Amino acid sequence: MWQMLEFVGHRLSVYLSHPREGLAPKATSSADKLHRCLQPGDVLLIEGTSRISTAIKYLTQSTWSHAAFCIGHALDGPELGAQARILVEADVSAGVRAISLQRYESCHTRICRPVGLAAAEVKVMTDYLMARLGQQYDHKNIFDLLRFLFPTPPVPTRWRRQMLHLGSGDPTRAICSSLIAEAFQAIAYPILPEVVQSDNAGFPVRLFRRHPSLLTPRDFDVSPYFKVIKPMLETGYAYRNIICLGDPEAATAAPDQALPAPGSVVSAPGIDGD
Repeated sequence: MWQMLEFVGHRLSVYLSHPREGLAPKATSSADKLHRCLQPGDVLLIEGTSRISTAIKYLTQSTWSHAAFCIGHALDGPELGAQARILVEADVSAGVRAISLQRYESCHTRICRPVGLAAAEVKVMTDYLMARLGQQYDHKNIFDLLRFLFPTPPVPTRWRRQMLHLGSGDPTRAICSSLIAEAFQAIAYPILPEVVQSDNAGFPVRLFRRHPSLLTPRDFDVSPYFKVIKPMLETGYAYRNIICLGDPEAATAAPDQALPAPGSVVSAPGIDGD
């Protein structure tokens, strides 16, 4: 009986992990720029195209369906470049694994960086995740997977986050962000606590830590404790060097025709300045 459930669950996880045709968002940052910007402790959000990704994006009302944690060169040396396994993720089919950035080089991604972490705290999280490499999702929990067969399940908005939590009660590996949330909670770093108003004048607002299985990839993006890192801006760029088809011919001002200072009054041609 258990072997049959495991077999059916494994086949179901493979089906859910298969990409859907016609859903391929373009990468906004090259793999090289991503590799140069990523730091240990960063969370990389991915806009996935699989069947399970579609359901997660609908339930969380977000672009992001997957998350991976950057461990730096804890496994592979920098000499491997983009082939180095610098990310740890939880995959519903393959389990907890270390992968290289090349896997998501063609995907739409976003870097979310926790602020104020010490190197020792990043190491605690890295060790926490590396100790879980090889863990597999329990495919016998078929009900954990069946909920993702419907890309847009007809449930009220207030129930959507809870729907991601339904299942056996164990921290589900179907939601990759749960494992990463556990790593951050190991050092008591907040992600997106629940805000509760209090009658206590001394503490008008109280923050309550959410259960890791209730946290989603979107929460790292909207969290006030994470900084969004955009590789194009971090590696330096000048907008004048970006030419798009249909742009008017660039008008380069002479050095003595600099732009006016903010707040100054400029007279338009043919209009009296008085």
